[in-house]
Amino acid sequence: MIPQSFIQDLLARVDIVEVIERYLPLKKGGANYFACCPFHGEKSASFSVSPTKQFYHCFGCGAHGSAISFLMEYSGLGFIDAVKELASNVGMEVPQDDFTPNRDRVREQSLTELMAQAARFYKEQLKRSPIAIDYLKGRGLTGEIAARYGLGYAPEGWQALQAAFPDYSAASLLECGLVLENEQGRRYDRFRDRIMFPIQDQHGNVIGFGGRVLGKGEPKYLNSPETPIFEKGRELYGLVQARQAIRDQECVLVVEGYMDVVGLAQFGVGNAVATLGTAATPHHIQKLLRLTDRVVFCFDGDAAGRRAAGRALEVSLEHLADNKTLTFLFLPEEHDPDSFVRAEGPDAFRAAMNRAQPLAEFLLAELKKDVDLATAEGCARLVHEAKPLVTRIGAPLLRLQVIKMLAETAGFTQAEIEQSFGLKNASAMPRRNDEPPPFDDFGRGGFDRGGFGNRGDFGGNNGSWGNGGFRGKRRQGLPRLPPRQAPQSAIETLLKLVVQHPVWAARLPIDLLPGDTPEGLALIAIVDAMSVGDLPTHGVAALTEHYRDTPHAAAVSRAAAQLDDNTIDETAIERVFNDTLYKLEADLIEKEIVVLNAKDRESPLNTAEKQRLKELISAKQRLKPRPKASDS
Repeated sequence: MIPQSFIQDLLARVDIVEVIERYLPLKKGGANYFACCPFHGEKSASFSVSPTKQFYHCFGCGAHGSAISFLMEYSGLGFIDAVKELASNVGMEVPQDDFTPNRDRVREQSLTELMAQAARFYKEQLKRSPIAIDYLKGRGLTGEIAARYGLGYAPEGWQALQAAFPDYSAASLLECGLVLENEQGRRYDRFRDRIMFPIQDQHGNVIGFGGRVLGKGEPKYLNSPETPIFEKGRELYGLVQARQAIRDQECVLVVEGYMDVVGLAQFGVGNAVATLGTAATPHHIQKLLRLTDRVVFCFDGDAAGRRAAGRALEVSLEHLADNKTLTFLFLPEEHDPDSFVRAEGPDAFRAAMNRAQPLAEFLLAELKKDVDLATAEGCARLVHEAKPLVTRIGAPLLRLQVIKMLAETAGFTQAEIEQSFGLKNASAMPRRNDEPPPFDDFGRGGFDRGGFGNRGDFGGNNGSWGNGGFRGKRRQGLPRLPPRQAPQSAIETLLKLVVQHPVWAARLPIDLLPGDTPEGLALIAIVDAMSVGDLPTHGVAALTEHYRDTPHAAAVSRAAAQLDDNTIDETAIERVFNDTLYKLEADLIEKEIVVLNAKDRESPLNTAEKQRLKELISAKQRLKPRPKASDS
């Protein structure tokens, strides 16, 4: 893990406006900067960047976050890589910690430079090889597409790379997989007489190659081996070139071959990437779902293609979210993506993508194909074989829907399936927000700890806001309408205020904070962090990053996403804070009065309960109504 202290120092050093301006043209508008959102299609500039909060927010699709979040979303970087990139821009050295065990950065840089040198050599050789050029032309590729993807050619000779590397015996050539060495110590090129497809990381550095044989021969495709800079299970071919098209079309297409990627791009289908001669991995899925909300896996329609699709489905299950869509496209057996788009055209291919089979349907179809549902044994077998897959689905609502579909297919009730899977009965309705919480002695405070009876305990306190949620892109072809906002509760308002002014956490009476809501739990965590001096107080971005990957990340991020420089006038915000605390106290007292009165209707209260009810009513009378602060 990167130390939190370093993350906070980094965010204090970088300027989010400068970071985002490298990728988007920003225009000043009042206190903030604006642009058209890069994460969803729009014509008006609804993407706002706040230099004071060091935070961005799109009022159209809801995307929001810090400079780190922007690089992760825009460039598809992981958290660590985004931190590294920001740190390098401001001359900071990321501490060597568990996230980079025994990795020599200088060595990696030298290997990357060698791979770039090899890529330049192969590109030059392509220009000098009529046979290789004719092969690419025969596959329908133009020089423009070949240049865009950096295609090259590895000559036939055993040691052609000697022309590119005078020191052909250098250990680094062996280390990065460009050459091989036999038992006698004799070296020779790994790639010979092959079309070369450079594999790039998210920064555009060449880290490996895929080589396709020109005619007949085995293996048809030859890939670079695993090296210190190249790990097949983490990389996707063509991602650098496809990134803008993926954003524009809000969809990524995953195919199996290098030629499929460049062939589709030749026909204008530019949002395709390929796995590197290996099945899809969890790293691939995570990277793809960071880039877009819709992933289409494209496989050949034969048995091998369906097996590959099954593996992709299995590794996706834990990483699914209810705002993400994974579908599976199976082409006719005589086609691969490259041949299909050449034979049928790009419009037919896009239409096929839109008809791709949703993950839930594909999952049930695969489970049913060898099961006799006309028998009780077959229905039981279907449920038995579905359990290890369905219970792994990470998207709660999607899992619930699959359980309903499974129950209908197998002739069981939803509750029976859930019981069989060992799941809590998801069909049970949750408690409504307006129902009183269980009696809990004033939510850890009570009169005995001075939680409510004395308004002087609150001093000048703080607050927060809530609601909002992480971004969810609009459905394709439909305009996104702003959601109707429910009135905010006192605890949501309090969290929103504290996110805006973290130092106010020191003034919060912890006994007043409820532990039965995400916002209440987040405020308790913030107060605890403040009490031990571990709370960043220099900006919204710093606070949200502090709670990244914690149980409070969603609540804090929702509150931050709703912040607007003009939400509450700074001259009135102190009064809003105090009034919010007043309302929170009054609401909690009223809820407990309701609980005790309900209990009294069922059976008479005991002496202690009667005394408590009397104290509550007295406390309620002391809390005289106050004028409501303006909150526009």
